[in-house]
Order: sequence, then C-alpha cells, then structure tokens
Amino acid sequence: MNNKEQFKRIINLFASMVIISIFALSFSQVWNDSYNDQMLDPFWKNGNILLVLIYTVMYIFVANSFGAFHLGYYTELSLIGSQLLGMVITNVLAFVIISLIGRGRLSAVPMLGLSLYELFILILWVYVFSFLFSKLYPPRRMIIVYGNTNARFLVEKMGSRDDKYVICEAIGCDEGYDRIINRINEYEAVIISDIPHELRSELLKYCLDNSIRVYINPKLSDIIIRGADEFNMFDTPLLLNRNSGLKFEQKLFKRTLDIVFSFIGIIIASPFMLLTALAIRLYDKGPVLYKQKRLTTGGREFYVYKFRSMIVNAEKNSGATLAKENDDRITPIGRIIRKIRFDELPQLINIIKGDMSFVGPRPERPEIAAKYEKTMPEFKYRLKTKAGLTGYAQVMGKYNTTPYDKLKMDLMYIEKQSLRLDIKIVILTIKTVFTPSATEGVKEKKKQ
Repeated sequence: MNNKEQFKRIINLFASMVIISIFALSFSQVWNDSYNDQMLDPFWKNGNILLVLIYTVMYIFVANSFGAFHLGYYTELSLIGSQLLGMVITNVLAFVIISLIGRGRLSAVPMLGLSLYELFILILWVYVFSFLFSKLYPPRRMIIVYGNTNARFLVEKMGSRDDKYVICEAIGCDEGYDRIINRINEYEAVIISDIPHELRSELLKYCLDNSIRVYINPKLSDIIIRGADEFNMFDTPLLLNRNSGLKFEQKLFKRTLDIVFSFIGIIIASPFMLLTALAIRLYDKGPVLYKQKRLTTGGREFYVYKFRSMIVNAEKNSGATLAKENDDRITPIGRIIRKIRFDELPQLINIIKGDMSFVGPRPERPEIAAKYEKTMPEFKYRLKTKAGLTGYAQVMGKYNTTPYDKLKMDLMYIEKQSLRLDIKIVILTIKTVFTPSATEGVKEKKKQ
C-alpha cells in the first residue's frame, strides 16, 4: 500500500512537471518572439532565463493556491477551473511586468494568444491525466461503520464521487468488535461515522496497527481538540485549549486588513455593483438592497446588507425560511448574482462598520439560530468570533450542506483561525465562483 501511494505521488509530480514545463516554454517563446525584440534594450540570455523563471514560479504558486495540481482528488471540471484561474492570474501579472519593462508600448495580443493556447493545453492535460489516474487507481472499495442513521448522508456524498470511492458495505456498531474487524479486513479502507468512543478507539488502533486507511467523521469534541497546543508537563504530554480566540495584536491586525481591503474592494467592485443595482431595479422596479437582522460576536444583533435576489416581500407568508433548491422566490437576476456571489458585495459596508470581518462564520438570523440551538446547543459556539463575508463552511460546503456539518466546519475555522487560513479561504472563495454546485439551495425533504 505504501509503495502504491508513493508511486501515485510520483505520477502526480510528473503530471505537474509536464504542464509547468509546457507553460514555461510557451511563455518563453512568446516573450522572445513577440516582446523582447521590441525592447529598446533587449534582454540577453540570463535576463530571459530570469523572466521565464519568474513566470514559472508565479504560475506554480498561484495555481497551487487553487489546488490546480491535485489530480485524482478534484473532479475534472474543478481542476479545469483551478488551472484556468491560475493561468489567467499569472498571465495578467506577467503582462503587467512586461508592460513595465517595455514602458507601456507593447500589445496584449501575444499574451491573449498564449492564454488561448494554454487553455487548450490545460483542458487536454486534465482529461488525459485524470483518465490515466482512473485506470491506474480505480475507486477504493470501502466499508462504513455507523452508529446512527445520519451516516446515510455521508454515504450519499461519498457515493457521488464514484470515481474515487465505492462504499460496498455498511455495518452497524452494535454488531460487535470481532464481526466489524472481520468485515474491515475485506476492504481497502474504512469510514468511521459517529460511533461510541470506546469502540472507535479500538478500531482506530487496529487500523493503525494494520496500516488500513481510515476516514473519520469527527465529533464536535474532536474538532475542539484540534485547536489545542501541545506541551509537556515534565514527562507528561498535555493538550491545552485556551478557548480565548485570537490574541489582541492578531485582532488588531485583522481589523486593519478588513478596513483597508474593504475600501479597496468597494472601489474595484463599484462598476459591478452599479450594474447589479441597475439590473435589479429594471427587472421589477423593487428596492435594490435589503437589510436583515443577523448575529455576530457574542450574539450581538446587526443588520446585514445584500443585493435583493428574491421577489419583494419574499417571506411575507412563510416567515424566516432558508432558500431552497429551485426556490421560486428567487428572481432570474437573483439566480445570476447568487451564482457569482455579487449579492454579497454590499456587506463590504458591514465590514467597514465593524459588524463583520472578511473571513468568519456566516452570520445567521436570530430566528433560525434559535431553531438550530434546540437540537444543536453547540450552535452558539459560532458566535465566539466575528461573522464573516466568507468562511470555511462556505468554501468547503454548499447552501444545501446540513447545519450540523456547517457547524463542524465553522468550529474547524474558529479553532485554527490565522492569517494564513484567512488567505486560503479568500483564495478558495474566488474558486467557488467557478463552481456552481457550491450555490445550491437547501433540498426539500421528500414526502413520505
């Protein structure tokens, strides 16, 4: 198994080197043929090599930030979206550098031609190597050990990636340790979902001893422990959960960045905000913005601002209700701005006011939060940090992710929050614009 995984990494590295090399050589040719000769003082050998290296490093860094080299992990469309973002951002930055070198006299047409060529290459690369991976590494045959009926939702989600996972059998935790171990030995991996702690501990030790791959659906207590610091009290290892959030200087730095980037964001987004406002107004003559009471740090209430994506008085008869899949209250304009997240842009004002941050748990409505807390008392833990324009649950989940799973993801962020994690979430937020499935509504339960 270890050799198989090592070989998989080698193939992934080889595949990455293929597209990196093609992009570097393509840029080198465009630079030499279309730009360098037009310079008043053309580059010599070392200068040309340095510029190509700068382009290559930029592409590797930007594309990798979007997960563009994760073959066998993401779907083909997700990989294409990641590669496309990496390529476009890199080429824009490269042209800015070239324009500075050429003092603004050079045409963008060669870079546009390069981008079209690279688009063809990246699509071909994704499908060829994804096909190769699927043949060399067929989906793992797995068994799930469950403790309650909620496990079926996990089975459905993992089953949607039949190119990666095949759950062949489900066994209840009440069948006993020996029976479960006998069945686990028949498969390549095991999923452990919400079973008693003692049994889970024994199964984890067995899988560790026998090098069996394990996927664990964590409990809330597991997530809280993940945020602990490790230290030793003489010869005794301990875990310390401070449960105090960010330090003062971290909060100050994050608040400063929120203010600076909110003003920059409003300036950059203002043309798109004006077009969005005009489209909403022309569609049904209704108000462009709407405000809604939400919760932030410590349960403090505030009004969040959004571009209106639903019909006027959408909740007149239903009261506070989450958007559903194919919700007929959402206008045609609203569907578009929801997909590209433009409906959230007015919340830059909320960030400047201090009600929200760029990154944090999405602010929930008081009525819905109260409803969730009846079945999930831990839902109030989300209020230990400031609400955010985007968050871990938004980039990793969907509109139709269950509230309990969203709570888990929010706690993952709260326990591990840092500037580095915030930057990662912002980058992934850009990627979700290219992933329509991330904006699905809450699915309605089928009638019995």
